[in-house]
Amino acid sequence: MTGTFAGMTEYFTSPQGRRLAYRYTPPVHGPTFVWLSGFKSDMSGSKVTRLEAWAIGAGHGFLAFDYSGHGLSDGDFADGTISAWREDALAAIEAHTDGALVLVGSSMGGWMALLAALALEERVKAMTLIAPAPDFTQKLMWPEFNADQQAEIMDKGFTLRPSDYGEPYTITRNLIEDGEKWSLLDGPIMVDFPIRVLQGMEDPDVPWQHALKLVDALGGGDVILHLIKDGDHRLSREEDIQRLIGVCGELAST
Repeated sequence: MTGTFAGMTEYFTSPQGRRLAYRYTPPVHGPTFVWLSGFKSDMSGSKVTRLEAWAIGAGHGFLAFDYSGHGLSDGDFADGTISAWREDALAAIEAHTDGALVLVGSSMGGWMALLAALALEERVKAMTLIAPAPDFTQKLMWPEFNADQQAEIMDKGFTLRPSDYGEPYTITRNLIEDGEKWSLLDGPIMVDFPIRVLQGMEDPDVPWQHALKLVDALGGGDVILHLIKDGDHRLSREEDIQRLIGVCGELAST
């Protein structure tokens, strides 16, 4: 196992040959928190860095990483799929952590957290999900495309999607079709540990009704959904971050 000083970015090569950036601090006691970022997001955001500082200050472990094609990791974003990013998540967790885990997934990271929990079995003791977006490729993204864009994806293999943060980015047919293989919401999700869901009701990207579908699909009983009436998708305001830290502190104590 490789450890780093808090805040130091290092790199490792996954079993699939991808060079991935990560930060890891081992626990003094208690679980290791694992941050799973969202689609086209990375481990530099305010939520992850604030949660990291809290976790390390409390003596817990903390792991954050960038999926291939994201942030500081190698790779082309357009080559990414749910399968590949799931592999990245499992590779980072298995390479750099031992013992009990609390997974914290934001947006697409919520999907990754659930997929990782199903693969890691008994190691995951709790989970916090922020605007979770399981099945987003089929149930959220695909219906947003108009008929011309859907035809372009099927015929050309990709379309360009506008971004609020810069240049348009590529959405591929491979991403859409691969995502369907990892669908979770249509059947029971057989995990049984405490789960806390934070969801803004003014989220333009992941409607709060999507979180209700997830809660309904979860197989365990200790699931609490926090609906934040004026919350957006990012939930990065100070009060949102304090709520996130509070929920994670509650889970660590259990």
